[in-house]
Amino acid sequence: MSRPTYHHGDLRRAVLTAALDVIRTEGPSALSLRDLARRAGVSHAAPAHHFKDRAGLLTAIAAEGFDLLAYSLAEAPDLRERGVRYVRFALDHPAHFQVMFQPELLRPDDPDLLAAKSRADAELRAGVTQQRPAEDTDLMSMAAWSVAHGFATLLLTRNLDRPLGDRDPEEAFRALAGTMFGPAR
Repeated sequence: MSRPTYHHGDLRRAVLTAALDVIRTEGPSALSLRDLARRAGVSHAAPAHHFKDRAGLLTAIAAEGFDLLAYSLAEAPDLRERGVRYVRFALDHPAHFQVMFQPELLRPDDPDLLAAKSRADAELRAGVTQQRPAEDTDLMSMAAWSVAHGFATLLLTRNLDRPLGDRDPEEAFRALAGTMFGPAR
């Protein structure tokens, strides 16, 4: 006998939350709309109503992640702290972080995704412009992003466990950013 399904008050959020749980524990390749519907207790077709397919769901997760990242970066007073916020975002939202930077999983022309990416990019660039107004913003943005993204990725994959030891990752990143980009202006 199958489990009864019901009308869900916020199916979109329930499916996103279930998907983030799956990604966090098993990775994006483990996602299936049918399994997410089962977890949410709704018909197997219900998630498709909101996301159409797996790529639509992953695109929604990435767009949400870029929006969360942009919000987090906007709260930081300078470039170094924006880098710290980037690292903290990756640690606090590892499932979003996994999906956001895998373009082959996403709909690259999705308007919500493009707008969210643009907001996050603008916040990173604002920190660069504030820190180094006379320098090449594109090059500095690429350098700052590479350092923060690389550090966050290495943390998430536990490749920095031994080098960091008991050191706080945020403090380690502040020191690294200070070494590479100099003091805040």
